[in-house]
Amino acid sequence: MRNVYLDNAATTRIREEVIEKMQDALIQYYGNPSSVHSYGRTSKTAIEKARKTIAKTLNALPSEIIFTSGGTEADNMIIRSAIRDLGVKTLITSKIEHHAVLHSAEEMVREYGIALYFVDLDQFGNPVLSHLEKLLQQDDSKKLVSLMHINNEIGNIMDVEAVCNLCAKYNVLLHSDTVQSIGHYPWDLQNVPVDFLTAAAHKFHGPKGVGFAYIKKNTGLRPLIVGGSQERGFRAGTEPLHDIIGLETAFIEAYRNLEEEQAYVTKLKQYFIDGLKQTLPTAQFNGFSGDLDKSTYTLVNVRLPFSQEKSLMLLFHLDLKGIACSKGSACQSGSDMGSHVLSEILPVEELKKPSLRFSFSKYNTKEELDYVLAVLKEFAEN
Repeated sequence: MRNVYLDNAATTRIREEVIEKMQDALIQYYGNPSSVHSYGRTSKTAIEKARKTIAKTLNALPSEIIFTSGGTEADNMIIRSAIRDLGVKTLITSKIEHHAVLHSAEEMVREYGIALYFVDLDQFGNPVLSHLEKLLQQDDSKKLVSLMHINNEIGNIMDVEAVCNLCAKYNVLLHSDTVQSIGHYPWDLQNVPVDFLTAAAHKFHGPKGVGFAYIKKNTGLRPLIVGGSQERGFRAGTEPLHDIIGLETAFIEAYRNLEEEQAYVTKLKQYFIDGLKQTLPTAQFNGFSGDLDKSTYTLVNVRLPFSQEKSLMLLFHLDLKGIACSKGSACQSGSDMGSHVLSEILPVEELKKPSLRFSFSKYNTKEELDYVLAVLKEFAEN
């Protein structure tokens, strides 16, 4: 039996270079970065170097990069702080956002009584920009828009520039969950001027438990976690230096090799799409995941032509064959809950069919995909 990992949208294998740098950091940088002695100053310098590296690549200021435990914390921090500190009374989002955004929004309704509106989606899961504009102009309340750049389940790429332009037109703050795009696509925050974005290292071959938030200067946000002056006073607590160095290394390697790795993984995705069409001709792709021009090159979400009875066994069967994939986001795939994303874009009858997300990385091969296709074919025929 082979082992094939195709759940890279959930988390990725860590790069060897990242492991080496983190091991070195654990040995070399044991001083507390807040200490004034040489050990502390050395650690602090390493953190600031990482911050500057990320900021330069994104065309941002170092002071605009705040290290966090990952995308979920960053999303929560930004949404909660914007409502608490900036006088935001209306939050506009979509029903297919990550639950870090949706659950934060629900909490803000309960705690602050804000108005919450959802942008209409087209049949493929893209926000309808004409409806977004209607929501932006409906009253004079201070608003925050939160729309993800790349959907973590179906891979749709939102036209973030168009959304930026709309928000700028109506002087509205924009937050984008970019966890699936940072490390996979170039960003220039001077040309795509979102106010807030978020990232997680483990989505681009870095360590789990570390990420960052981009918070545009002079927005006026205050810290949620207090107790120390770390992260320019925005996030108290001693920094996990080895994790931050792991994040920095993964970030550097991702963008250094971006063109080569993007081309390689794109070919893998196209190969898998072509193979699925031949192996299971009646399979259908959810959202735009089967269209390389409109979805991320890293994943495919496919609806398979199996009965409900067979559907119950499919993921278990693949796991027994050593194949790791997902029936939705990793945050939900271990539960009995269906995909909230697919529920918004598919009719009830289509939801009864099994949908699987296969997501790829530089570590995958065509031979692995051939094996997965053969297993799916065997399952369909038996």
